[in-house]
Amino acid sequence: MKRTPLIAGNWKMNGSSIFVEEVVSTFSSFNDQHVDVVIFPPFVYVETMKKLLSNSLVKVGAQNISTFSEGAYTGEISGSMLKECQCDYVVVGHSERRVLFHESDQECLQKVIMAQTHGIIPILCVGESLKEREHEQAFSVIEQQLMAVISDSRVNSQQLMIAYEPVWAIGTGKTATPAMAQDMHHFIRSLLSTHLGQDTAQNTRILYGGSVKSDNASMLLAQKDIDGALVGGASLVIESFTDIIRAASSVKRV
Repeated sequence: MKRTPLIAGNWKMNGSSIFVEEVVSTFSSFNDQHVDVVIFPPFVYVETMKKLLSNSLVKVGAQNISTFSEGAYTGEISGSMLKECQCDYVVVGHSERRVLFHESDQECLQKVIMAQTHGIIPILCVGESLKEREHEQAFSVIEQQLMAVISDSRVNSQQLMIAYEPVWAIGTGKTATPAMAQDMHHFIRSLLSTHLGQDTAQNTRILYGGSVKSDNASMLLAQKDIDGALVGGASLVIESFTDIIRAASSVKRV
């Protein structure tokens, strides 16, 4: 099964109007059919980037979505608002949301459902801490986080992507070895196969996130079950981000 690799750039709380202009200038005519690209800027730039990239194959996503449809929830952004901005994807359950903002597996489930209700594709992030890996709990943690979502009948498994992000490798400069990352991606795909069927498992793209850079992207993306990357810091350096995209476009799976 050939899955088109996807490179997602998560700006987190970074960026500016000037940087948006630089990125748009770089990707305004992007038309590589061998790789999908999604950029996740802060909320305030989503609509602008979507309009300016209208002639490009680059998609635009949001970094978060509210579990609420509307109402007195100061600071929240609803699914309908994102849809009105023509948002294509949304990140759900990033480790920074789970750790810093104490988002639970059930909240992640609700956000996946909310995104899909509005036709937005959620990228569900799962990952273990260093302590959990050192105590040999990595696989059980990932299973718990994943099953909380895919076991719910309201979730459309055909419109869901997964990103494996070992928490200990995010923003630390540490990266799982290609073999370590492949082992977890294979485990995730096996879970999908067991609970959702082999066809769904083979069609689902599973991304790797965790200090992905231009110098390690090719080795990671060459692994059989790694279908792309959720890129943090390197997505803020245009040259590095384009290098990762080129690596994904030309990579040969092992």
